[in-house]
Amino acid sequence: MRRLRWLTLCALALGSLPASAAPEPPQLGRLAEQQAVPLAELQAATAQARLRQEILDTIARPWEAKPWHRYRPLFVTPERIRDGVGFWQRHAETLARAEQHYRVPASLIVAIIGIETFYGRQMGRHSVLDSLYTLGFHYPARAEFFAKEFAQLVLLAREEKWSLTHLKGSYAGAMGMGQFMPSSYRHYAVDFDGDGRRDLFANPVDAIGSVANYFAEHRWRWGEAVVEPALIGLVPVDTLLAPSPDLKQQWAELAAAGVEITTPLAPDTPVKLLALEQADGPEYWVARHNFYVITRYNRSPLYAMAVHQLSQAIQDAYALQPQTSPPQPGLVAGRL
Repeated sequence: MRRLRWLTLCALALGSLPASAAPEPPQLGRLAEQQAVPLAELQAATAQARLRQEILDTIARPWEAKPWHRYRPLFVTPERIRDGVGFWQRHAETLARAEQHYRVPASLIVAIIGIETFYGRQMGRHSVLDSLYTLGFHYPARAEFFAKEFAQLVLLAREEKWSLTHLKGSYAGAMGMGQFMPSSYRHYAVDFDGDGRRDLFANPVDAIGSVANYFAEHRWRWGEAVVEPALIGLVPVDTLLAPSPDLKQQWAELAAAGVEITTPLAPDTPVKLLALEQADGPEYWVARHNFYVITRYNRSPLYAMAVHQLSQAIQDAYALQPQTSPPQPGLVAGRL
């Protein structure tokens, strides 16, 4: 018993040691070559990183594992709607400019920032370096993805002249108001206020422009619907459902099976049938291209639906507020 306790204490102690106390990850050389990062820089980064058991415990309990009727109330709340309206009012000019430039609805941008960080108030408490080291080299299920992001973080920190050990973010290594992973920060963050810096931590103007740019680069279609409620009657839908967010079906397939929606669609329109679990059974939706684009931000269909419904609620609430200037025409054209 005493030996078992001693071994347990040793294991806990090793779990908090800096990475330099453990053998260098064997894939580091290959990662350096694949991501075009000097091996010495990756070695220096791993030497500063720590393995965090808390990160492994957290990723094993994702919110997206909840059923829809328990997931939705986490994000589509009166507080998030109210504060979303306030965020929109404070940054109305910037959001209108982002709409015009990127052709992405203001309500979608606000909803993303609201769900990700509660409008910048909750940007994460974890060391980004430790999170990506832990998941990249000690989480086999998604090690390839997170190891790549670890390398991208090293490049990003060099480009932005950041200290690797000072960055805080989510347990998965996402950063800033929009919770960009390092590769997304490098490729989609923009200097939307023209001050010469891309700051998604303290500058809401850059955060708004960067979220809009992300969706524009992933081919958001202005004015097109996101999802529609579906009537299935007695249609056996099990064979029509798939966990992947990809639009692998065409409307003709669903229509032939007996699925009904209000809006007529061309037979070759790419779609996906969704089943969202309510307390009394599933509800069904037909997702279209813009829904798929939201899943490029987070692959979970639950996340995409929460973003969509929050954006609608914020837009409706914002429209009821007194306007100090005429409404932007695009706000109607771009309604989600």
